[in-house]
Amino acid sequence: MTDITAALSALKRYFGYDSFRAGQAGIVEALLAGHDVLGVMPTGAGKSVCYQIPAALLPGVTVVISPLISLMRDQVDALNDIGLPAAFVNTTQSPDEQSMVFQQAAAGQVKLLYVAPERLETPRFRSFAANTTIGLIAVDEAHCVSQWGQDFRSSYLGIGEFIASLPQRPPVGAFTATATERVRHDIVNILGLNNPAITVTGFDRPNLYFDVIKLETKRKASWVAHYIADHPNESGIVYCATRKETEALAATLNQTVPQLRAAAGVGPADSDPAVGDDAGAAGEAVIAVAYHGGMAPDARQNAQRDFVTDRVPVVVATNAFGMGIDKSNVRYVIHHNMPESIEAYYQEAGRAGRDGEASRCTLLWNDSDIVTRRRLLDNDYENERLSPEEQDIVRQSKRRLLDGMVGYCRTTDCLHRYMTSYFGEITASDGAAGAGKCGACANCEHTFATIDVTDVARAISRCVHDVNQRVGSGKIVKILRGSKAQDLSWLNPEQMPTFGMLSGVNEARIRDVLNQMAVDGYLYIAEGRLPIVMFGRRAGETAAPDFHYEIKRVEREPSAKSRNVAAEPTTGPALGTYAPDDDEEALFQRLRELRRTIAQEIGKPPYIVFSDKTLRDMARIKPITDAQFLAVNGVGENKLRQYGKRFMEAVAAFQSGMAPQR
Repeated sequence: MTDITAALSALKRYFGYDSFRAGQAGIVEALLAGHDVLGVMPTGAGKSVCYQIPAALLPGVTVVISPLISLMRDQVDALNDIGLPAAFVNTTQSPDEQSMVFQQAAAGQVKLLYVAPERLETPRFRSFAANTTIGLIAVDEAHCVSQWGQDFRSSYLGIGEFIASLPQRPPVGAFTATATERVRHDIVNILGLNNPAITVTGFDRPNLYFDVIKLETKRKASWVAHYIADHPNESGIVYCATRKETEALAATLNQTVPQLRAAAGVGPADSDPAVGDDAGAAGEAVIAVAYHGGMAPDARQNAQRDFVTDRVPVVVATNAFGMGIDKSNVRYVIHHNMPESIEAYYQEAGRAGRDGEASRCTLLWNDSDIVTRRRLLDNDYENERLSPEEQDIVRQSKRRLLDGMVGYCRTTDCLHRYMTSYFGEITASDGAAGAGKCGACANCEHTFATIDVTDVARAISRCVHDVNQRVGSGKIVKILRGSKAQDLSWLNPEQMPTFGMLSGVNEARIRDVLNQMAVDGYLYIAEGRLPIVMFGRRAGETAAPDFHYEIKRVEREPSAKSRNVAAEPTTGPALGTYAPDDDEEALFQRLRELRRTIAQEIGKPPYIVFSDKTLRDMARIKPITDAQFLAVNGVGENKLRQYGKRFMEAVAAFQSGMAPQR
């Protein structure tokens, strides 16, 4: 049997899939052949399968290095549930429990052993690794090894040395969803990968609908509450910038959402179907839990567990929440504040729709978010390991990352294409105006107003020429508006053709256009203490007779008092990509209830039993025999043995009950 034939057989046996997804087969083949690999694949694309299938087939144990011990239990539970023996070793266990796991792994009773990178430095683990056959090492969230990555962790720097210390070096697989070319280079070098096979499957997530809404800070909570109230059977994550905001917003949602639903006739305020026993003291439904790094460990763990097990439908969190979260049925991710980079946003928003079902990612932002982020950058990165010069380099790098995020908020281009282009993935439609409408983002649906700023952009470009690319954006704005400020006197601005050219244009508008021109490549803002405005690679286009430039309208929107806040757009066209008939939807909901019941019985998250995608397929196929049940996407042999009887009985009962209506 060839390696790929054996891999396909294992894929069907354990995971219930007939074929690999894009990029998976090549990675699996390379690892089985003993080669190192670097897999850059979007969240939900199946990175884990790329090392879990080789782990099932290779001799010895596969060591999986994962950054957060709080997630290991769910990952291990999911593998054991499909019949692939796995375990973890971390600080939540007693020494005796750790010894038992080591003994099982050494005896071949465990195929995958999950550990945090810090574990590799302990003498006990070093002794275990030196005396146990390790068939494969998998490094999850590999971008953490790079200081240029979004989640740099110093503990990852020791992984390469650990690998080199092993008596027999196994193949190494490094996996990440977010890695620019520079970060990929760091991963290969710091981990010591040997001539790795590099697979980049593409960064696009077509099942996600991206939306950007500019909103005053005081109106954000209302928007979030209305969205959640309108989606009572969906699970979601709301990201906030600060710990204080997470607690305040969670409290607001728990008070407001039940009232909104009751007013809309959705149901009584204390009857959310996704909520379990964690009701408030007054009997009100718990809609949302807060999660941040300042909480006590037990409280933080309980919040995560309630969300993952669907006892509470919404978690309001800082970016401390989510890396490696396996919950597959997150239907929306809302950012209450603008993140610090495209990498951060891609990773956090990407926690929606891991099962491939249509999901929504909405970013709420305003200019104060930008100010806050820049202030945090100026006060951050006091790292004793770095010299002042190195700290300044890192700070400037973070400013570049933030500029990319600001550009995402302001761009009128396709949001999917903006993101993939950022990561260096160029498509045939890139650069072609109006080309490649994705149908899965607010920009391509054109749900925003634009304003023609061609004349403003031309004037800015001419002013940069007049000052010989020697001043910053503030002085350019002053010159264009005809200011006679003392700090301009050395430039003799009155003698410039562009002096006062935009005297009738609002100062904020000029700044918006200038910033967007920098994002789009017409201008370049140098780094350092004096950020000089210079010409970008596309500067020449502004002088062309057919030059045309539009930006999103950024004036303050009408206040909540002047219009119906509830009418704000909370749905997107991409959310209707799956359109089951009434019978299928009713059966899906019944199967969902059974899944929740089983999950409570076995004490595991519902998605470990079956994903939403699998339940959708089950509702379509309506299996009542073992062969039909195995034909459902995502049903393997172990799942059939464990859950097949009850789900097939539910299908049969549903069909029997529906028969008289047909």
